[in-house]
Amino acid sequence: MTDDHASDPRRRYSAPVVDGVGKAPSRSMLRATGFTDEDFTKPQVGIASTWSRVTPCNMHINTLADEAGRGADAAGGKSVIFNTITVSDGIANGTEGMKYSLVSREVIADSIETVAGCEGFDGLVAIGGCDKNMPGCLMGLARLNRPSVFVYGGTIKPGKNHTDLISVFEAVGAHAKGDKSLIEVKQVEEEAIPGAGSCGGMYTANTMASAIEALGMSLPGSSAQNAEDNDKLEDCRAAGEAVLKLLDRDIKPRDILTREAFENAITVVIALGGSTNAVLHLIAMAHTVDVALSLEDFTRIGKRVPVLADLRPSGHYMMSELVAIGGIQPLMKTLLDAGLLHGDCLTVTGKTLAENLENVAPYPEEQDIIHALDQPIKKDSHLRILYGNLAPTGAVAKITGKEGTYFKGNARVFHSEEEATDRIMDGTVTAGDVLVIRYEGPKGGPGMREMLTPTSAIMGRGLGQDVALITDGRFSGGSHGFVVGHLTPEAQEGGPIALVETGDEIIIDAEANTITLNVEEAELERRRAAWTAPPPRYTRGVLAKYARTVSSASLGAITDGD
Repeated sequence: MTDDHASDPRRRYSAPVVDGVGKAPSRSMLRATGFTDEDFTKPQVGIASTWSRVTPCNMHINTLADEAGRGADAAGGKSVIFNTITVSDGIANGTEGMKYSLVSREVIADSIETVAGCEGFDGLVAIGGCDKNMPGCLMGLARLNRPSVFVYGGTIKPGKNHTDLISVFEAVGAHAKGDKSLIEVKQVEEEAIPGAGSCGGMYTANTMASAIEALGMSLPGSSAQNAEDNDKLEDCRAAGEAVLKLLDRDIKPRDILTREAFENAITVVIALGGSTNAVLHLIAMAHTVDVALSLEDFTRIGKRVPVLADLRPSGHYMMSELVAIGGIQPLMKTLLDAGLLHGDCLTVTGKTLAENLENVAPYPEEQDIIHALDQPIKKDSHLRILYGNLAPTGAVAKITGKEGTYFKGNARVFHSEEEATDRIMDGTVTAGDVLVIRYEGPKGGPGMREMLTPTSAIMGRGLGQDVALITDGRFSGGSHGFVVGHLTPEAQEGGPIALVETGDEIIIDAEANTITLNVEEAELERRRAAWTAPPPRYTRGVLAKYARTVSSASLGAITDGD
């Protein structure tokens, strides 16, 4: 019952909560949860778990949280597990519920900050599985700036016949075209998701896990492990132990999350052919630690970094197959040796990135998942930042080159994702169309839905090289084809995408990085004068609050801006 605040600097936050006679009520409450006298003298480590039965991505994370807690306890800390939310993009896609997806990133960050700030945890482990869990966890850890480690819940293994969730989405489009029967669609549905873990390609979950490891906030190898393998349990135990070492050295997220670390993350995302959502999330995460990161950084870095990974959605392999040949560590070693990574960045091991990679072995010679630097899949980035009279403050395209780099066609305008999907499925959309899906931005949706359902329908109907899609919404990491999202300013704010009419000519040039509406300026001014913003779709609740506070997608769609 003594006041120990100054005796153990590792207990900077927990000591004021539990030390001294005046904190007897606090200790009494904690005794009911299992604390002993000895526990009150230990640094407290909060274990932020995104466990839920909502989705296979997160349904095993309670087990992982227990292991992280054991690791922290064995290293001399006192672990306290708490939960935050998750939603499932894969389940909600194509419905009104998907509007809550990007919102969940903010809720997760807010909840981790709230619980840890209130309870006085000295260090943290956060474990995320589905798309928004990861940036949400990182943003929460970064706001608190207490010694912390992030753990990825791991990837799912392939379903029968090398299938995954995107196989199911595209099977639906193939059925609409007449290429698959209902029985065949049901077979894919039943077999594509065999167990726990995040979607199996280089979609948003695996992209963000890889980016966070490149940032230095995960232990080496954490991003490339199967969800249900023992390696993932060991990763969690080690993360719990690592927090105590970080407490000993007072290494905090802001010491790790430097501008150079974010450049490393961008480089790795590009080399892996990762999701467009990485642009949105990395900018938001950088904002949290006051690092100035912008769309221009993706263009600058993208000019010198090639795409090397032959991974889905545009490639052939799944994350579990990359895990089998060594994960992303050999790729990072290759990039470091080529001068494409900053090796002096600090990581949660307490060592630099270069020190972590020093003894990493190369990939097996016979593998063809990761290409050599001199034989890239694409010589520069697939993430293209486009500007033009359709996107004065930027748009984000995912152009691998397999779908071409130039598209000219006539607009077919839709005011919602559902409307566009219906017209794709019934055959109204034909070759040469540029689908314009608007009022799906952060404010207009609200919530900036992913367009996985329409892009999968396009691919399933065999129109992947014949149709382009542009939107002020965003895309799933599983989307592929000639797609451009994050058009800013968004339609709800009167951006040029609000002025497009069906039949207008649109040109997308992913070499010149331009997106152009071929309409005379005088005509656009006439349309602008006649345009009025539609009323908000929600006036109460979390979506209404989000719409009132969210920034432009080009600024990361943050809700805690200046």
